[in-house]
Amino acid sequence: MKKIIYIVLAVLLVGVIGYVLYETLIVARRSPKETVTFNDRGLDLKVVYCRPYKKGRLIFGEEKDKALLPYGKYWRLGANAATEITFSKNATFAGKPVSAGTYRMYAVPGPDAFQISLNSELGVAAAHNEPDYTKDVLKTDIAVQKIPETEQLTIAFSSDAQAVNMDIIWDQNQIRIPIIPQ
Repeated sequence: MKKIIYIVLAVLLVGVIGYVLYETLIVARRSPKETVTFNDRGLDLKVVYCRPYKKGRLIFGEEKDKALLPYGKYWRLGANAATEITFSKNATFAGKPVSAGTYRMYAVPGPDAFQISLNSELGVAAAHNEPDYTKDVLKTDIAVQKIPETEQLTIAFSSDAQAVNMDIIWDQNQIRIPIIPQ
């Protein structure tokens, strides 16, 4: 009996090790991890996310058309793991107040706007499953701007006279989220 238990445990251990190696060595290369930092107006911002490529796929669209990210469905705003954003101090995010701290950031794409949410549930490795919506601290709709095609998901910061702008760019879509330190 002990021999069977040891064999089962060994098989499970090999499976877990295999899965971790696959995620680390294969999947992570396809969508490399990126950390973007920006400092302006005394506000330090950091976004950690994984950057998938388009690779000829339909990215945003209808489910019936086999879009990778169907309209109206949860998207972890990257690949491999939940995207996280950190604010060094209180700010407004698209005009809504957010306290200093780190949040899971996700989206629900639409043809004309993306709903962007900040959620207090952190440390979500694969993030394939939808978040615990009761932990959402902020939801906002951001208009989509059509742009020339971008192959790889990109999150970038810039600033203008009004705000720090976080741009989320992929495929032929760009959303710009103004962030103002308090």
